[in-house]
Amino acid sequence: MANRSGKRGFGNVRKRPSGRWQARYRGPDGRMRSAPHTFSTKREAEQWLTRTEATMLSGDWTSPERTKVTLDDYATRWIEERADLRPRTRELYRWLLRRHLAPHLGGVELGKLSTAMVRSWRADRLSDGVSATMVAKSYRLLRSVLNTAVEEDRILSRNPCRIRGADQENAAERPVLTVAQVFDLANRMSYDRFRALVLLAAFCTLRWGEVSALRRKDIAEDASWVRVSVTHTEVRGEGLTVGPPKSRAGARTVTVPEAIRAEVLRHLEAYVGQSPDSLVFTGPRGAALRRGNFNQLVNWRATVDKLGVPGLHFHDLRHTGNHFAARSGASTKELMARMGHDDMRAALIYQRATSEADRQIADRVSGMVERYRYTGSSSYDSCGEDCSDGYFDDSYYSE
Repeated sequence: MANRSGKRGFGNVRKRPSGRWQARYRGPDGRMRSAPHTFSTKREAEQWLTRTEATMLSGDWTSPERTKVTLDDYATRWIEERADLRPRTRELYRWLLRRHLAPHLGGVELGKLSTAMVRSWRADRLSDGVSATMVAKSYRLLRSVLNTAVEEDRILSRNPCRIRGADQENAAERPVLTVAQVFDLANRMSYDRFRALVLLAAFCTLRWGEVSALRRKDIAEDASWVRVSVTHTEVRGEGLTVGPPKSRAGARTVTVPEAIRAEVLRHLEAYVGQSPDSLVFTGPRGAALRRGNFNQLVNWRATVDKLGVPGLHFHDLRHTGNHFAARSGASTKELMARMGHDDMRAALIYQRATSEADRQIADRVSGMVERYRYTGSSSYDSCGEDCSDGYFDDSYYSE
């Protein structure tokens, strides 16, 4: 802005031999800097200085030198410096950066990233046949990285990830088994030691990492409940790691439906050591279960094909159990507690259902199993209606 003498109070402009105008200003650090480009008119140069001065006054100014860090370098440090990331999540973020972000945007300086550039990257990924799910995951990672650049490091004044709907996956609905199909799958396990694994995962809505990490001390003496306190995570290059549950809500005690408790007790007697720390589910040689080894041992793909549900994932057993619990008449709060579901958008996730309410859910699920055993029905009549409408669906990540 010009002062009364007609001279600018902030910065200066001058005409270059080329005929274009250059703008210069002194930053908060006392250093003189030039605009990143020249201008065709004096007015354009002065307008740029006015906007730069306003940015300084608002506290949003950032040294241009700091914005020259590339996205690849910044995102790599961001992933490594996030101490709260679970090993599996860190591995996923590295993979998304390496596979979908770095080859296309990795060399771009943070200060040069724009919404148009992000929009073009997203469109190119989708047109190249990358699934909408993977593109949405990559976009959310990019947005989180740049949020840190804006809010914490003050490198950017605004996040260029502003594309409406780009963070939504709209994944295809996962299959839901009937009670009969759950037992059919358990019966088809090539090793009897995995029968109870299938039943607990389905009827207690347990994740793979939760059920595979169960120890004898995590199951009641009468098999009336299982306690989720640790999980197994497989990380490339690190092997099998033991850590806390996926979220705060994931640490929970789940009531086991009475109809399958005898199956659990039989398994404990036949396959589990007497030490409180003995793993409940192991391979034939007594080693901890890994997902890939389990799939090979039971020939999972061929088994689910014969079951009539091709493409079924182990996680779909938990998805099925969530449907059973939802149809039992439980409240949302009770369901969230049983599932160990953690969703920041829902305030109720931090409330714990009472143990009595959880027992009631288990009793109703147990009733479904008993009715199947007595009637042989493979439909969802025991639920009272069809259970395939997708309520309480879990997001699923397929590698």
